[in-house]
Amino acid sequence: MPQLFGSSRILVAGDVMVDRYWHGSASRISPEAPVPVVQVTHDEVRPGGAANVALNLSVLGVQVLCAGLVGCDEEAGLLEQALKNHDVDTALLPVANRTVTKLRVVSQSQQMIRLDFETPFSKSDAISLADTTDLSGIDILVLSDYAKGTLAPSRWIARARLAGIPVVVDPKGANFEKYRGATLITPNRVELEAIIGPWAHDQELVDKVGSLIRTYDFEALLVTRSEEGMTLITKSGEAHHFAATAREVADVTGAGDTVIATVAAGLGAGLTMVASVELANRAAGIAVSKLGTVTVSKRELERSLQNERFIFNELEDLVSWVKECHVAGEKVVMTNGCFDILHAGHVAYLKEAALLGNRLVVAVNSDASVTRLKGLNRPVNAVERRLQVLAGLSSVDAVIAFEDDTPEVLIDVLRPDILVKGGDYKSIEDVVGFEKVQAYGGEVRVLAEVVNLSTSHLIEKIRQSDSSSTN
Repeated sequence: MPQLFGSSRILVAGDVMVDRYWHGSASRISPEAPVPVVQVTHDEVRPGGAANVALNLSVLGVQVLCAGLVGCDEEAGLLEQALKNHDVDTALLPVANRTVTKLRVVSQSQQMIRLDFETPFSKSDAISLADTTDLSGIDILVLSDYAKGTLAPSRWIARARLAGIPVVVDPKGANFEKYRGATLITPNRVELEAIIGPWAHDQELVDKVGSLIRTYDFEALLVTRSEEGMTLITKSGEAHHFAATAREVADVTGAGDTVIATVAAGLGAGLTMVASVELANRAAGIAVSKLGTVTVSKRELERSLQNERFIFNELEDLVSWVKECHVAGEKVVMTNGCFDILHAGHVAYLKEAALLGNRLVVAVNSDASVTRLKGLNRPVNAVERRLQVLAGLSSVDAVIAFEDDTPEVLIDVLRPDILVKGGDYKSIEDVVGFEKVQAYGGEVRVLAEVVNLSTSHLIEKIRQSDSSSTN
C-alpha cells in the first residue's frame, strides 16, 4: 500500500478544548433532589475541538503543530500532555481565561449531565496568537472554528497566503467574510443552508455555491451532506459528488474533524483536491461506523483502500497515485487496449501481467479512439462500461480512459516500471512506447497469446449466429 500522507507538516489553529469524562455507577437517587447520585470511579481526558482535529492528523501519520488559547489552569496542562502523548507539537498561548472544558458525567455508557466551563477570549489575545505563531516549515494550515473566540481568521489567512500555504477552514456561524481568501472551506449542510438558503436540486446547489466562492475568493467549497455524502465545488464551476460510504451509521460525533483532517493530510502530501476529498469521504464512512468521538487511523484507511479498484477520471490523480506507489517501493505494471468485449484471453493476460509487479494500471481507448482503430461499428460497449468491468477484476488496481490512438502520453507521465502487451505482438519493438520505457530504465514485456480468442472473432461469431438464426 502506498504511503498515504508522506512527511507533510500541518498546523491546526483554533478553539482547543478539553473533553473531560467522569465515569462511575449510579445506583440511588439523591435525598437532596430528584437526581441520581454518581459514584465517580475514574477520570478521562481527551483533546477536543481543534485539538481533536490535530489528534486525527497525528493518527494518520502526519506531523502536527496545534495552536490555541488556554488558561493558566490544570486543564491546560492536561490538554498539552494529552496532545504530546499523541506526538502532537503544541503552540498553546496561556492567557487570563480558563481553558475551554466540557465535563461529562457518565454512568453505564449513559451521559447524565454535561458541564461547560468557558469564558470568551479577548480579541487582542486571538490576534496575538495569529500574529506570533511560527509558520516556517508548514505545508497546510487548518483553521478549526468553534466560535469560542480563539481565532482571528483573517490574520491567519493573510499570513498563510503571503507564505504560499493553503488554508483549509472548518467554519462556524453565518459570517463567511472572516474566511475570505481561504483555499477550501468545509461547512456541513446546516451551516451552508444558513448562508445560501436551501436548494431543491444539485444544480441549484452548484450555482449558489459558485456565487459564494466568487464573493469570498475561495478556491473550493466542500459541503458534507450526511447520508447524501459530500459535494466538492471548485472556483472553475466543477462539481464532484461523493456518495456516502458507511453501510451502517453508529454515531456522527466528530466526523467533521475526521473529514477536515483527512483532506488536509491529502493536500499536504501533494494529492489533488478531488483525491483528498475521496480519501476524506472514505475516512468519514469509517468514523461514523464507530461509537463516540473517534479518530481514523492510517492503517484503517489503508485497509479500507486495499481492496478498492480505482477508476480515474483525471490523469493528474492517477499520476499522484502512481507516485505514491513508487514512494512505497511498489512496482507499477501498465498495459493498454480497447477491451471492447472482455473475454478469457484478456482475463488470463491481465492476471499474468499483475503478477509481474505490485500494481496493475490498465489504460483503455476512448469510444472515439476505438472507432478510429476498429471501424464505425465499434465499440460494442461504451467506455464507462468497459472501465467498470475492468475495475471489477481482482488483478486490476487502476483504470483510466485515454483519447489518443496510442498511450504514449500516458507512458511519458506515468513512467511505469513494466509495460506489458498481449501475445498478438511478435516482439517488444512492436509495442508502442517501448523506446520511452527502455530509455528511463523500465522493462517491456510481451506475454504469451491465448489462442483462438479475440474480440473481433467473438463479434464475428455472434453475427454469424444471429444471421443463421434469422434464416
